[in-house]
Amino acid sequence: MTNTQPIGFIDSGVGGLTVVKEAMKQLPNEHIIYLGDTARCPYGPRPAEQVIAYTWQMTHFLLEKNIKMLVIACNTATAVALEEIKEQLNIPVVGVILPGTRAAVKTTKNRNIGIIGTAGTVKSGSYEKAIKTKVPEATVSSLACPKFVPIVESNQFQSSVAKKIVAETLIPLKFKKLDTLILGCTHYPLLRPIIQNVMGEQVTLIDSGAETIGEVSMLLDYFDIANTTAGQPSAYFYTTGSTVMFDGIAKEWLETIPVHSEHIDL
Repeated sequence: MTNTQPIGFIDSGVGGLTVVKEAMKQLPNEHIIYLGDTARCPYGPRPAEQVIAYTWQMTHFLLEKNIKMLVIACNTATAVALEEIKEQLNIPVVGVILPGTRAAVKTTKNRNIGIIGTAGTVKSGSYEKAIKTKVPEATVSSLACPKFVPIVESNQFQSSVAKKIVAETLIPLKFKKLDTLILGCTHYPLLRPIIQNVMGEQVTLIDSGAETIGEVSMLLDYFDIANTTAGQPSAYFYTTGSTVMFDGIAKEWLETIPVHSEHIDL
């Protein structure tokens, strides 16, 4: 393995771009390859076996690109497929759930933690288990937000429709006295200003995807595979859906990075 090999990122759609944005900030020398399965998004409502199969298809695609590390930048896929993929690959594999959990446990003062995610992530109980392992007396409130991913994927995350849907969806969490809320889906940081506004300034939002890059950075050092070669890092983007839609969201979110995604069929 050489240090100049790329890091691979996979997600059910555009959500993992929030993780890539953080990677570009914290790991400016690294080459990146991203694959978003926008044609089959969202993963949240799908049965676990199907999510595992799709995650493997994306993983095999990136392995052919000679990646040195795989980041499963999707909470639903992390919840059901991470352990299996980790066991079978001989490169480091990172998911987004444990880093988000660690940050929440460190942040909370009243041990009252909320989690919002897809139906699949919430049903898996992965965040709750991870939090309870670290802080058994924590109160954990989980809420599935199935309408959030479609808003982001259709590039409406700044619309009045988004504001209305977020406000209505989060009502059950408003009275839980939370001081920390985990954004348990990498699509959700695109809705962050609206979520913060609804929940109030007293609630700290944890971006599980952004927290993941700290772990990626640590593993690059641990395995001595960080790219120390000077030169222009590259970023390649692949999508199973519309490149026009993907590039529109990616340009808006990644700002300075020119994005020209390539369509692939899995």
